[in-house]
Formats: sequence, C-alpha cells, structure tokens
Amino acid sequence: MKASTPPGADAMLLHLAQTLVQEDGRWRARHGLWTLDSHFQPVFSFPHRRAVGYEALLRVSDADGQVVPPLKFFEQLGSFEAQWAADRLCRLLHANNFVHQAGDIGWLFLNIHPAVFVHGALQMQALDASVRTVQSLGLPMHRVVLEVTEDVMSQEADFEQAVANVRQTGCLLALDDFGAGHSNFDRIWHIHPEIVKLDRSLLRRACGSPRIARVLAQMVSLLHECGSLVLLEGVETRDEALLALDVDVDLVQGFVFGRPVAGTLGPRGASEEIDEIWTLLDERHAAARVAHDDRITPYRAALRAAQARLAVQPRHEACAELLAMRGVQVAFVLDDQGRHVTEPLLPPGRQPLQADPRFEPLGLPSEARWARRPYFRRALDEPGVVQMTRPYLSLHGARMCVTLSVAVPVAGRLQVLCVDIDWVSDPA
Repeated sequence: MKASTPPGADAMLLHLAQTLVQEDGRWRARHGLWTLDSHFQPVFSFPHRRAVGYEALLRVSDADGQVVPPLKFFEQLGSFEAQWAADRLCRLLHANNFVHQAGDIGWLFLNIHPAVFVHGALQMQALDASVRTVQSLGLPMHRVVLEVTEDVMSQEADFEQAVANVRQTGCLLALDDFGAGHSNFDRIWHIHPEIVKLDRSLLRRACGSPRIARVLAQMVSLLHECGSLVLLEGVETRDEALLALDVDVDLVQGFVFGRPVAGTLGPRGASEEIDEIWTLLDERHAAARVAHDDRITPYRAALRAAQARLAVQPRHEACAELLAMRGVQVAFVLDDQGRHVTEPLLPPGRQPLQADPRFEPLGLPSEARWARRPYFRRALDEPGVVQMTRPYLSLHGARMCVTLSVAVPVAGRLQVLCVDIDWVSDPA
C-alpha cells in the first residue's frame, strides 16, 4: 500500500510519498538500497504519570538487511538537496507511522538537521506543503514538536527568521541537547522554545555530586522562569529517575521508562513505576529532613537564645553560647538597611577576620551592605522567625556556609542577627 499526499503538495513530497510502503502494519521507506523505519520512544510526564508524547527515531538497514547508524545513510548522500529530501522523507515516514497509533492525544517529537531546519523554513512554499501534508494525515501542527540543536543558532544568520516562519505553522519548538558543549541562556532567549531538552551529561554529573544536583535544580527553575517546559533525556536507572523528579523537570525520557520500539509507540502508561519513584523520593526527603533537623536544630536553638539575650546583654555576651558551637564561622548583626552594626563576632580564640587574598578586591565583608541577600530580606519579612539559606560561598571565611538569621527589635527598629555555619562542600 502506498502513502497518499494532499492536493497542493510540492513535487518533492509527491515523489517522497511514493517511496513509502506499508508492511506488517507499519510504514517503511525505500531510498535506493536503504530501508528506513520508525522507532518511537515515549516521553513521560511525572505529574500526569503517563506518556504525553513520543520521539521518532530513525532506523536504517542496508541492502543486506543489516542495521547501520543513520549518520552513515546521510553521509553517503551526495548533496545538500539530497540530504534535505531525505530529512523530509524521514519526517513524512514518522508522521505516517505516528498518526495511525496515537489517536487524538500526544506530541510527536521530530528531530531535524540544523541546516535543513533553516533552509526548509525559509522555503515558504515547501513549508506550506509540509504543513498541509501533516494535517491531511489527521495530525494537527500543535501536536508536532520540532527538535533543533543549539549549534544552528551560531552557524546560521537566518536562524531567527526560520524560527519565526516555523512558529507560524503552530508547531512547538524544542531546543535539544541543552547543557552539552557551549550551552548558554542567550540561546534560550533567542528561540523561546516551548520545551528544553537537557543533555544526559548534566544528569550524569548531578548523580555524582549533590552540589551539581543543586545547581541543576536551579537551572530547571530558571528555564521555567524563561517560559519553557524541561525534559530530561537519557534517564536509564531508578536513581536517575529519582534525581529527575527531585530537580523538578516536567518530562522524562529514557530506558527506565521505555526503550524505543520498532514501528509502534510502546508503553503509554507508567503510573505504577512513577508512583514508586514518588514514594522513594518521599522516603528520601523524610530521612533527609530528619538528618537536616538533627544537624541544624542546635544552631537554631542557640540563635533563638542569643536573640532573647540581646535585649538585656551586650552582643558578644548574648552570642557567646552560639559562638562556642563547633562549625560556627562568624556571627554578625545588620541594621534595617543591611549594614553591619558592629564588627563581626568571632568564636573564642579566632583571630580577627582578614579577607582571603583571592577576594581582597572586595574588601572586608563588614564594610559591605547585605540588603539584597536572602537571609536579610526573609528575616525582615518574618520578624522573630529563624531563616536559613542554601549553601553558598562565605566571604567571611572564603568557604561554603549556610546562614541562619532572625530579625529582632532593638531600640524601636529591627536588626538582623546572623550566623554563618560551615557547610562541608561535596566533591565536584
């Protein structure tokens, strides 16, 4: 059975459609001595606990029926026009296989060569013909996600016009492999992708380092603020799935949820597996909270005691118990403008603070104004409530710390009592 094309399709699409043959319930394409086939890998949503889309992956067989890398197929094509035609053929093949199985829901993720993306998007007649062909199959453009790699943005002067043209079709854009190579957020702001696919290398590094995992969570948060959904690909183990859920990605893709399946869409639901990951994460968080409380509660109690004594004792006496605790770097008091009221208070026997030579251009921390720091702003927002920061580099000690802070009334105005506590940095 041959594939059909709608009226108005260009000559190239009409020719490509004739190379599609339906066999064994799915479509394949013949391109010279090569046979092209579709495999689909599910993309799951953690919150929805099911597959919400499928990435189409090309599989190529040679004349002997041996599977070969798709790159080998494209490399033997003699010209850019031939590569463009082959790229269009792959998308036509995937769309035909997808629509007969997906029903009325789910995204189809389609990879597209960067140069083909720009060239094809600027050929308005060909672009319109492609849209009509996809729609004629019963697949609305808002269910198509085109995946573009970052390198095209620096290589193609016409990239932004190509993006604008493609956007008019109604499809979604995904920026692929973000985090690999020289990724930067400037590219996010240029393309405004609906979906950002994080490269597996970020996941691998984060699994080996709690510090990098925290950074990854902040990256996900920033991408959300940029207006993108975040997809983490290459999730292959239960621990990686736990980390993906913990850093708050929206979508996941990988062997732990579903491998690419030949010609069919594969699993649609993974609610039991995802529920198990939610349960494991809840258990880990509960254990982490207990360990965290065991570590931090004594410092919180000492800070509250110092807060109560400030009304009747000099600062160094009020903070004596706090300063004697192991791991305390320094205590200090800020006025309601974020300036130091007095010199920082040091633990017994500690020499007066000197700036680390590497940070000498910044001057002494006590000369600075800290009004924009989270520990200061949160304390003023909730007077009397002890606040705690994320780990960061303390300029008092030039090493990682967390800061506990609390706002207290002194002579009719609020002051913020703060203490920096050592926070052992994990391996990079």
